Amino acid sequence: MSESREIGRRVAYWRERRGMSRKHFADLVGRSVSWVEKVEQGERLLVRIPTLEQVADVLQIDWRVLVDDAEAERAQRLPDAMEVLAIKAALGRYDSLSVPAVREEPPDLDRLQGQVTYLLEAFLASDVSTVGRTLPGLLVEGQRAVVAFAGTSQNRAASSLVTILKIASSTLHKFGASDLAWLAADRAVAAAVLANDPMSLARGVRCAGRALMSVGLPRQAMLLLTNAADRLEQGIEDMSPDLVSLIGMVWLAAEIAAARDGDAEAALVMHRKAEAIARRLGPEYDDRMTAFGLTNVALHRVSALVRLGDGRTALDYAVTVDPNALARLPRERRVNYLLDLAVAHQQCGSTEEAVGALWQADATAPQEVRRRPVVRDLIAELWEAKDDLQSASCLRRLAGNAGLSV
Repeated sequence: MSESREIGRRVAYWRERRGMSRKHFADLVGRSVSWVEKVEQGERLLVRIPTLEQVADVLQIDWRVLVDDAEAERAQRLPDAMEVLAIKAALGRYDSLSVPAVREEPPDLDRLQGQVTYLLEAFLASDVSTVGRTLPGLLVEGQRAVVAFAGTSQNRAASSLVTILKIASSTLHKFGASDLAWLAADRAVAAAVLANDPMSLARGVRCAGRALMSVGLPRQAMLLLTNAADRLEQGIEDMSPDLVSLIGMVWLAAEIAAARDGDAEAALVMHRKAEAIARRLGPEYDDRMTAFGLTNVALHRVSALVRLGDGRTALDYAVTVDPNALARLPRERRVNYLLDLAVAHQQCGSTEEAVGALWQADATAPQEVRRRPVVRDLIAELWEAKDDLQSASCLRRLAGNAGLSV
């Protein structure tokens, strides 16, 4: 592809990602629609730096994203600052307290649920750029739906909003915005109460537990999660498998909270509770949305041991994980496991193996790995211990992918 066509394609991509029409974009750069069309079709080359900077400023990106292949690839894969701000702005809306200037048609709940399913699939696939683009609008639409309906329709709208807020909280947590993640989680619990169903409550509480951990309150997270799991478990014999699996996921979150709090005994007790639920469901149970089952229980045990600082036991336990069962889990779950293995190897002083696990994680879900602060910190720590490291070139490549200068 010629340079002019490649730059034009990138201009079109970012214009559409920002939700601009060609007319709107042309007005902002002070050019004609015809000029924009020629640029996007590669018939006019942007060669002057001032023009490139003007176009990039309107698109709210660095001008190098338009001309440099590596910068373009990295920017397209990640949610950028504008999308994080859009998520923040959507969380800052309180539409229930405002009176609309004109009467609006209520959202179509079937369509909303379809969009939520699409968002969840993107999240599980670690398709971070899609999540970043889709999430702000769905936050607004979900909140609008809750306000627009009453009765069972409002319950249904609130259930959808719980999932939206859960994904918002998890996304913000992964990328270091812990306070915003807590806000989204708190909203998820409120929406779960409004939904008035135990599955929404399980999702909301698990989300809140993770948020409490992210702001340094693991003990409070453990208490919240264990109290909720005990409450939800009442009458478990008559529950649907999907609800039972969600209760198992609450116990897994409680295990991680206990490990983060340094309580190895409590973490093991909660692991066994989750394992018992997984055995109740049987080895054939498979719910992609929760990924709950014996394999995920094992992965959480590895994660808990890492958080307890016991990398050697974590690696010994990892040997029991079935590779075929692991491959069937969502990409988001697999990459978190690989990151845990990298930390476990680091704890054991096995820098080569830590780099290898990081390399595999980057190949599995580059959009997620390259943006997460925890990965950048780990790369920096490994680089400090790189003496005689055979895989130094791989570590340097990982650092470059994550935007680090080493």
